[in-house]
Amino acid sequence: MAMLVCASKPIVGVDVAKDELVIFHAERDLLEAIPNTKTAIKQWLKALPAKVAIAIEATNIYHLLFADLAHETGCVIYMVGGYELSHYRKGVNVRAKTDALDARLLARYLKNEAEELHPWTPPSPLYRQLLSLFRRRAALVQARTSLTQSWANEPLLKTSFTAQVKSMQRLEALVEKMIKSLLEKAGLLGTLKRCMQVEGIGFLTAARLLATFERGTFRGSDAFIAFLGMDLRVSKSGQKDGRRSLTKRGDSEARRLLYNAAMSASRTAAWKPFYEQQRARGFSTTQALVILGRKLARVVFALLKNQSEYQSKAV
Repeated sequence: MAMLVCASKPIVGVDVAKDELVIFHAERDLLEAIPNTKTAIKQWLKALPAKVAIAIEATNIYHLLFADLAHETGCVIYMVGGYELSHYRKGVNVRAKTDALDARLLARYLKNEAEELHPWTPPSPLYRQLLSLFRRRAALVQARTSLTQSWANEPLLKTSFTAQVKSMQRLEALVEKMIKSLLEKAGLLGTLKRCMQVEGIGFLTAARLLATFERGTFRGSDAFIAFLGMDLRVSKSGQKDGRRSLTKRGDSEARRLLYNAAMSASRTAAWKPFYEQQRARGFSTTQALVILGRKLARVVFALLKNQSEYQSKAV
């Protein structure tokens, strides 16, 4: 499907920065730059002689305006992660990195790899709002943890710092309240509570997995796991069977929440035997918890997919 789309539309590569878009038209061998503003993007789209297939690097949030506007006009968008583009650059022996070269590289990537790519569709407003809140909460928690560790041995500032930590914790609570409010407005509190019936799955983990599920249609639990970046990277060649590791290509905050959920679940009657089974197979504590976290994600996905009630494994 992707190959057919690209064959029928001119291919464009777009390198994104906060203030500027560098655009390469593959068929015309034309390179141009425009401001990354709504007015400039609309003018550029209006001047296109035909709808195009666009490869764009997902860069923080700076690519979203262009992607949304281009998708609205009928262009087909393909998001390329920085990880993929970096390795592709090395694979095709491009030795320099500039905005212009990256725009060309994106067009080349789409032309050659289109058969393996899936067109991008805009996420729902709910997903974007939830994701934004989760990212801000994660940044807040990270900052608080870092400050606590670095200031722990400074008695002269203990009183002031304690007040600061409490203030940051109130902000965290406010963000969590906003997440709950969004889910309530969307009529998803009942679904959230069903997810929280799974031993180890608390409010934040359930809300994050629910937000992920709302992102789009997943063919099955494997696709859901891959979206979270909890699928395995296999390294095997000939007689050599290398160490397997997580791809970590999805949202790191979702994986962190699932790992914490697995730590909690491993102490429950429902999941402790599963966890101990993984340890008995030779997996380390971390590996066993990751395996359990992936299992929890699959269970939650099944509940969301089938709109079913959770049946605990606890005796």
